[in-house]
Amino acid sequence: MTTFKHPLENPFIRAVATVSLFACVPEALALSGVITDPQGRPISEAKISVQGSKKVYFSNSNGEFQLDNDLVDEIHVEAEDFNHTVLHLHNEPQAQPLQIELSYNVLEVVDVIGIPIHSSALESARPISVLSGDDLDRAQADTLGETLKNEVGVHSSFFGGAASSPIIRSLDGPRVLITQNGLDVSDASRVGPDHVVTGETNSAQQVEILRGPSTLFYGSGAIGGVVNIVDDQVPSSSEQQISIGTYAQTVDDGRSINAAYTGGNDEWAVHLDGFYRENDDYEVPSAPNAEEADEFDGTLENSDAETKGFNIGGSRLFENGYVGLSYGRLERFNGIPGHAHEEEHDEEGEEEGEEHDEEEHEEEIVQSDLEQDRIQLLSSFEIDNSLISVIDTKIAYTDYTHSEIEEGEIGTTFKNKTLQARAQFLHPEFSGWKGAVSVETKHSEFEAIGDEAFTPASDTSEYAIALVEERHVDDFLFQLGARVEHLTLDTDGATQIGEAGDTTSADFSFTPVSISVGSVWEYQQGYSLAASLAYAERAPSAAEVYSQGPHIATRAYEIGALYQLAEDDEGDIALRFAGDPDKESSRNIDLSWRKYEGRFGVLLSAFYNDIHNFYSLSPTGLFQDDVEGLGEGDDHSEEGSEEDEEHEEHGGELPVFVTEQRDATLYGVELELAWQLDDNFRLVGFGDTVQAEFSNGDYLPRVSPSRLATRVEFENESWNADLGATYYFEQENTAVNETATDSYTLVDLSARYKLPVKAAGGDIDLTFAVHNIFDQDARVHTSFLKDQVLLPGRNLRFGLQARW
Repeated sequence: MTTFKHPLENPFIRAVATVSLFACVPEALALSGVITDPQGRPISEAKISVQGSKKVYFSNSNGEFQLDNDLVDEIHVEAEDFNHTVLHLHNEPQAQPLQIELSYNVLEVVDVIGIPIHSSALESARPISVLSGDDLDRAQADTLGETLKNEVGVHSSFFGGAASSPIIRSLDGPRVLITQNGLDVSDASRVGPDHVVTGETNSAQQVEILRGPSTLFYGSGAIGGVVNIVDDQVPSSSEQQISIGTYAQTVDDGRSINAAYTGGNDEWAVHLDGFYRENDDYEVPSAPNAEEADEFDGTLENSDAETKGFNIGGSRLFENGYVGLSYGRLERFNGIPGHAHEEEHDEEGEEEGEEHDEEEHEEEIVQSDLEQDRIQLLSSFEIDNSLISVIDTKIAYTDYTHSEIEEGEIGTTFKNKTLQARAQFLHPEFSGWKGAVSVETKHSEFEAIGDEAFTPASDTSEYAIALVEERHVDDFLFQLGARVEHLTLDTDGATQIGEAGDTTSADFSFTPVSISVGSVWEYQQGYSLAASLAYAERAPSAAEVYSQGPHIATRAYEIGALYQLAEDDEGDIALRFAGDPDKESSRNIDLSWRKYEGRFGVLLSAFYNDIHNFYSLSPTGLFQDDVEGLGEGDDHSEEGSEEDEEHEEHGGELPVFVTEQRDATLYGVELELAWQLDDNFRLVGFGDTVQAEFSNGDYLPRVSPSRLATRVEFENESWNADLGATYYFEQENTAVNETATDSYTLVDLSARYKLPVKAAGGDIDLTFAVHNIFDQDARVHTSFLKDQVLLPGRNLRFGLQARW
């Protein structure tokens, strides 16, 4: 929670302010002004930015500012706790002062950096959330999914602490794109829930969440939404920023330290950051299931992790922009919980030659060893041209390796090398329209090596062009966009079924097309209605098409859309090639009502998403030995599941899942509110619910449960504290062979105390938090391991943060 600090004004009174822009200074052709409140008191540190320019200006202690010239089209004025205000000047000299009213805003309003045109959550026709500042610090967790799980519309794929990916409106995997500075993080987290998202938020400036189809900006992999991590690893300015932080927590003996530095001079900027994080097995309130009750030691076995990384970057600064390069290294070694395997053991001491078939359940230790190297080349330049005002370029190369280790031996290794480049060309206003053209290319080489490699090696190439435009007409903002891309999947050779079976080249190409229209209507000061319509197409991922093998993370033998199960004349079931896979298409409607002025703010959104040819990994009711040619079972069945009880004769073989294309519908409602109770207290809350069904009425698996959350915040000069509770409803809308999840409530407390000392001009904060105060048993319905693992129990966390 941020507070506008002014010695003459209470920080939480929602009042009307005035921005007075004085006449130009003729000699310098500059636009100057002063920012004041209605009583004429100056507002310092207000941010003034010019549309189509990368330059940013700030008001001084007297509220005064001055731009480089008076010929500007559009000015954006921002100040903490005030509404974002836009002035349309239409490139005309301003001979007289301009007046515009600002009002205080109890809701956070942060600009979105990851889209080519200037926008904030209140200016977009599509729902957007931005996590930054103190809110981001408070939400920090070891994985991206756990960091974002308390944002409206976002849940987590919690994999027992080993990994956690954000789920947006019950969509995840290849439908939710994770990016760093607008470019794909290029890990293997979209392939399996046990794979870690490599995007780290330790040194992030903000994390942006675009709900609904965001393909126009990012590509067809964003048909369900985008999470964009914004950092300054490639610095765009030399403004000095230094931070050092550390924490320790009790639930897993976790400890962490991180540090970051950005600085330089007028011509050069440099960035350095690094972190180290380690935790043991985490404590849980009770045994995850009855089978483990006798041997339960209070912790979730094999949930420990060690993560470390660093980034180094530098930029050459120019008057009209910058160009910079960065290199980042990430290493993570962690256990993967929940791997119970049945293994046969000969009983010791028996006579030679006597066979013993006694089967015992043993916990096999499975671990993950991840390494990633990432290079980024970013640049942005203003251009004095009638057709182009700004050129942004982004290039990233990522080399990712992730090995799964079983009992000390490498079982499967995943490799992903990706080169992505994007150029965005912003244009000046034409007939009232402003926007950008984006061209992009991306090439990925994915490979899985080992006995449990369920996806063959494949190359994915993508080329795209996109256009986004917007126009203000009186109280309306209209937004348009379109994107066309061409994507090819290549397996580098023929794919074969059986030793002498059918073969196919299995190379495919797709041309997804996406379009979007939207409008924001400010029908009354401080109130707006927003609506957007989108049609988006998605090409399937390589895993969705080519999978054929055991996927231990999901406890299934997975078969991709390239194949189908067929019964021959003798009644035997065998694997056969299916027809060519189709594109997935989505028709989406988003409606929002927003009240953002005064002491009480509300954001209410509703969405409806009709998806044709939805790729779904569905159970067949068969096991490996039921299908000819799938091989022996590997004893990786889910211990204690209903399937195991009904099919004991299979000896632990994996159930067979086939990727099918089915029509699906997802719809829901999201609510956010904030109420300033008095000078120091604020009440915030949110709720979300989603329904997800196939066309035959069956529910999609792992649908996010409905929930309600509320939090009371307190802030003064020294303290920032909050007490919150989140109630997760029981989830009974389950897919075939899926179990229900009970309701639960998580209560959390956090506090930050600003020490009354200054360290070389910086601030030092002490932090304290208690998570899951009442030590509740909690199972995450959206997790593949919900029947085997619980969320961590009560956790006390202590931290120290210093910033300059």
